[in-house]
Amino acid sequence: MLTHGWPGSVVEFLDVIALLTDPPDPADAFDVVCPSLPGYGFSDRPAHRGWTVQRIAAAWAQLMARLGYARYGAAGSDWGTSISTWIGTQDAAHVAGIHLVPPLAAPDPATFGDLTAAERAALADLARGPDGDGYSHQQSTRPQTIGYGLVDSPALLAAWIVEKFHAWSDPVSAIPRDRLLDNLMLYWLPATGASAARLYWESFREVQRTFAGETADVVTVPAGCSIFPRENPRPSRRWAARRFTDIRYWNEPERGGHFAALEQPELFAAELRAFFRLVR
Repeated sequence: MLTHGWPGSVVEFLDVIALLTDPPDPADAFDVVCPSLPGYGFSDRPAHRGWTVQRIAAAWAQLMARLGYARYGAAGSDWGTSISTWIGTQDAAHVAGIHLVPPLAAPDPATFGDLTAAERAALADLARGPDGDGYSHQQSTRPQTIGYGLVDSPALLAAWIVEKFHAWSDPVSAIPRDRLLDNLMLYWLPATGASAARLYWESFREVQRTFAGETADVVTVPAGCSIFPRENPRPSRRWAARRFTDIRYWNEPERGGHFAALEQPELFAAELRAFFRLVR
């Protein structure tokens, strides 16, 4: 099961589906289930409060059970990271493992006296993060205010979303313009700009608590972690191991950013295959 985030959609995974379902080695083949988040794309817009990442994870587990999968893997990025993590916690009896891009884990203050170069760079990028975080403050506190504009103006929607693809992608990645437009249309045509923004109101505070090290939840399901170089955050393995106690796979590819499946589909698919070979 692949889960997208914001400001993405199932479009992020279009170029990796064939790589996963029909790989050179048939032993690496997967069935791929790739739902739209509630309030995004093809999914209905929630009419009531309460569609948190935990509730979405429970719905995804129910979906997989109804589809007949007694054992499956969960993978995702952005919101898909949190949702996949909760799937592993809620449905551990059926989940072979979770693949996270990246895992959400707070920096460990106990390491601050002995930081690696990569950890120092990760902390520096986290410190610069608030410079581009206006969107998250708006959507987590007053999503309806910006939401009216996002469903009324294609120019505002394009500016609100494409700026993030520019800021969060690896410059070496050439995302086709048609793919960006496809992604935008999954917000514009079903008018989901406002309903997608509301997920921040539902769950972003929990993500902030995780980054601040204020949550003590421990994830024991087997985990694979891929840390792409232009992603932010980029936890080190020793930071992540405090929360994820059974890391079976850890890799730091040379290219790619926040939209790794869209930017580097071959690399993304290879990361998934490498991890799930260990647990399937």
